Amino acid sequence: MEFSNPILVWAVVGLVFMLAEIVVPGGIIVLLGAACLVVAGALGIGLVEGVVQSMTLWFISAIVLLLTFRQVTQRLVGGDSHVDNTDEAIDLYNQIVRVKQTIGPGQTPGRVEFQGSEWPALGDGTTIAAGTEVRIICRENIALVVEPISIEASKN
Repeated sequence: MEFSNPILVWAVVGLVFMLAEIVVPGGIIVLLGAACLVVAGALGIGLVEGVVQSMTLWFISAIVLLLTFRQVTQRLVGGDSHVDNTDEAIDLYNQIVRVKQTIGPGQTPGRVEFQGSEWPALGDGTTIAAGTEVRIICRENIALVVEPISIEASKN
């Protein structure tokens, strides 16, 4: 058995790629291995000769296989594909948070706890005591602008 036989080399490389799919799943490496087997077959029937033609056929067949079968393998294998909100400001509006450090009077900033961390907060000019629940109405730079929740609104 000779390792300089290009048909054998392309076939072995193709099988190694296909077996590597077990270790690195995703459907891409198996398609690269299939492209190697296409080249081995083309060399076997005499369609291509030499390294340059073999590499060219491998590149072309790999691209064709990736473009045609990638969607199919992704549906079969699955994966993480969820669409999240890309506008962070929308997630802020109308969220209820607790004041950690007194806000105000006037433009004196305080601090609120939101999503597990403390944020600087501005109020409506009145004093908002620590421990009060407030609603986020917008964001100004890195500070959250909040308004106190009325007692009637908090009961609803």
